[in-house]
Amino acid sequence: MTDSAPSTPDTAPNNWVDHTPKTIRPYLRLMRADRPIGTWLLLIPCLWGLALAAAAGHEGSNLFWYPLLFAVGAYVMRGAGCAYNDIVDRDFDAKVARTALRPIPSGQISVKKAWAFLAFLCLVGLAVLLQFNGFTVLLGLGSLVLVAGYPFMKRITYWPQAWLGLTFNWGALVGFAAAAGTLAPEAFAIYAAGVFWTLFYDTIYAHQDTEDDALIGVKSTALRLGAATPNWLVGFAGLTLLGFAVSGIFINAHPFYYVALFPAAAHFIWQIKTLDIHDSHNCLRLFKSNRDTGLLLLFAPICERIIHLL
Repeated sequence: MTDSAPSTPDTAPNNWVDHTPKTIRPYLRLMRADRPIGTWLLLIPCLWGLALAAAAGHEGSNLFWYPLLFAVGAYVMRGAGCAYNDIVDRDFDAKVARTALRPIPSGQISVKKAWAFLAFLCLVGLAVLLQFNGFTVLLGLGSLVLVAGYPFMKRITYWPQAWLGLTFNWGALVGFAAAAGTLAPEAFAIYAAGVFWTLFYDTIYAHQDTEDDALIGVKSTALRLGAATPNWLVGFAGLTLLGFAVSGIFINAHPFYYVALFPAAAHFIWQIKTLDIHDSHNCLRLFKSNRDTGLLLLFAPICERIIHLL
């Protein structure tokens, strides 16, 4: 297959990557540059942690510079994670309609070149991480254990989304540590909230592939929960909001902190009410809407910080 192969089915047609030089296009697709939702879902927990630390009174000296660093870091490390996942899952991806056109299974990029590109992305990510304090650097490096294990979880458990939650929300701890230089109970509470948030959105996402996954032997919460998924989503959403509430308790938040969680709660309700697990387009649309969910949740610690400044 040529470098001009079409994007995967869940990518917006005629996106900016389709207009880049053919030599770099497969690499941009490998790192999902044409699908920014993954970067948002990795970045937002970092912003949660940073905002929560500020709300708790930690006056990190670079609170305006750090969000930019996290944005760059999330972009390249999400790309690195996608490249690693595609290297490990290349045989499975070739058997699933939604992933068969990805650069490695479609033959656009060799496995050797994919590893080289992965190494380059990791070096960029390391350069970003080294801009933070020593504790944050060590904490960030600790996430690599979770990243390395994730692609194998779908082979051994019906709950790979839980492992993804532990991985994708590690940034909540990193963001808090970047501003505070340490960790505190409120950071772990918001990290737990992120894990349940990932269980929420990635279970919806996994319902796109249930038939293919069942045929090739890949496990997911979508297969495990089946028709009961909406009821479980209620629980995942509730526990996400509870994690934020507990974080508020730990920092002795103003009552408005809790009021600020209501828009996110309403967005969760909308998703659950409109979900059709048998409609892949509906599942993809709702999955992508979780960028808005994450930003609405960010509203609570930001409001708390503003109240402190008044």
